[in-house]
Amino acid sequence: MTRPARATPPRAPLYERARYWFDNTLARGVTVLIGWLAVACLSVVIPASALLVWTDDRAPDTTWAKTAAVWQSVGQTLRLGGEVGSPLRVILSVLLALMALFYVSTIVGLVTTAITEELIALRRGHSTVLESGHTVVLGWSDQIFTVVAELVAADANQRRGAIAVLADRDVTEMEEELRSEVGSTGRTRIVCRNGRPTDPAALARVSPATADVVLVLPRDHPDEDAEVVKNLLALRTAVDDDSRVRTVAVVRDTRYRLAAELAAGRDAVVLEIDDVTARLVAQCARQPGLSLVYQELLDFAGDEFYVVGAPDLTGRAFAEVLRACPTSSVVGVVRPDGALRLNPPPTSVLGPGDRLVVIAQDDDTTVTTDEPAAFDEPVMVSRAPAAARPERILLLGWNGRAPHILRHLSHHVAPGSALHVVAHGDESLAAEVRDAAAQSRPALTVTFGPGDPTLPGTVNDLDLSEHDGVIVLGPDHGPGHDSPDDRTLVTLLLLRDRERTSGIPVRVVTEMTDDRNRALAPAGVGADFIVSGKLVGLLMAQISQNWHLAGLFAELLAPQGNAIHLKPAGDYVRAGRRASFATVVEAASRRGECALGYRSRGLAQVGADHGVRINPAKAEVRHWSADDEVIVMAGH
Repeated sequence: MTRPARATPPRAPLYERARYWFDNTLARGVTVLIGWLAVACLSVVIPASALLVWTDDRAPDTTWAKTAAVWQSVGQTLRLGGEVGSPLRVILSVLLALMALFYVSTIVGLVTTAITEELIALRRGHSTVLESGHTVVLGWSDQIFTVVAELVAADANQRRGAIAVLADRDVTEMEEELRSEVGSTGRTRIVCRNGRPTDPAALARVSPATADVVLVLPRDHPDEDAEVVKNLLALRTAVDDDSRVRTVAVVRDTRYRLAAELAAGRDAVVLEIDDVTARLVAQCARQPGLSLVYQELLDFAGDEFYVVGAPDLTGRAFAEVLRACPTSSVVGVVRPDGALRLNPPPTSVLGPGDRLVVIAQDDDTTVTTDEPAAFDEPVMVSRAPAAARPERILLLGWNGRAPHILRHLSHHVAPGSALHVVAHGDESLAAEVRDAAAQSRPALTVTFGPGDPTLPGTVNDLDLSEHDGVIVLGPDHGPGHDSPDDRTLVTLLLLRDRERTSGIPVRVVTEMTDDRNRALAPAGVGADFIVSGKLVGLLMAQISQNWHLAGLFAELLAPQGNAIHLKPAGDYVRAGRRASFATVVEAASRRGECALGYRSRGLAQVGADHGVRINPAKAEVRHWSADDEVIVMAGH
């Protein structure tokens, strides 16, 4: 079989063929590269030197003398000596110059290589952090930016601070992301190191033994909580038994909490994201605006909790102590043995060594006075607390935290309360809802109705007027969902439209995973959002700065003990009258409560604080309306 003649391919242009030949010669090694470099230099230096000599009026007349002058110019330019004389003398001078040039070039190359390798090693983040009293952050998750930003804010009044981050990521990427998300860090230095937090050798790079506190961030999925436990075990291996390093760790799944506590040891606090989120959702579902109060108390931007000494107030009754701090709100006492007592009885006396739990702008802004702030007795109201009434709550959506929410709600609501669940699922979901209802207290009756809350038909069929509040949950993060917040946003959009068309206001508490999605949420101004990732990051930062706050937040979120409430201002002062905040503090004290601030309903639509005012000065006088609320710490 005769093969058809092959068409002659077009000849490549001369430039491309020359470039191809040149590239091939360079690939032969360093010798060829040096040769090309010499040719390139000589092709420029020799003609330029000859032109300089031949155009110089003072140049020699003979051709040989001019050639020697050209050689001297070339030699000086290329540092080859430029000697003239016998051929042997010229050759020897060139050899000596080449050896000197080779020696100097080698030294420069070695020094440059050493510096480059050192810089590369530094960028890899394998060197040891030589700090003491610093904060160590292990791992990388969505909480890293909240934690670092809050730690920077907490150290704003310190001379210097350091945060060492260890994660199995590129150091340059970590530094760029932190710089982009956190911004200026002021006097606080952030040092990133590369390594697996489960490797004791890598842990040594951030010097955990000399750190003030170590924070172990949660992983993105509950199935990875075992790695948090492994991190804690590696930390105990890397730190000597004599070094008691305070540790704050976070897990997502209840099953791993006990293992994490055992691995962390006694000087540790282990937080569980699902449980903390569920507790806050349960509390905020019954008290609109409570999430705004927690947001103000948990971040370092405004006023937050501190433990301070007050020896000048020793021997005074707690009721007097409440009004003896003109710019701070007292909420409890820490005994000399470390025992925390929130909202003690007004008649209890402050003993020697007792410290105060206060809400203040900073840890050094609490001052005391010998004369407690005066109050206006005629304006105060002595009204018995209103009896709790049954509530009806609507739950849209279902996830792994929903059973916890039901259980915590059943501890807070009055007997006869009801919760109706609307979620997309089959009989297995209905069985899961029944199991969660069986584990809740009898005060809460739970019913289930199948339906997809992201569909307009489902939301339009709901009778929102029959419910006191609505809880919106997104699905668990899984392979079928890009983000749990996506479906939550759709449900909120439908609820907002339903509220607009029906004219019925809807009180909504929404759980989200990403704080950036809160700005997209179609909800009313000042609506309640529980962003689980940011919430846990704020808690970690607060506890790391003040160890006593672990017990404080545990009690505030527990079914028993004290909690934060928003109560009608008319229960404390007469509506329509002007009164100082000291008067409200005294009225709350007589009811066995600690007043923390207030929420002005008239300002709920104005400003970033949505009318919430935490820790006002005792001397602040304002007009109290019937719609205002007083923020207090009181028993359930």
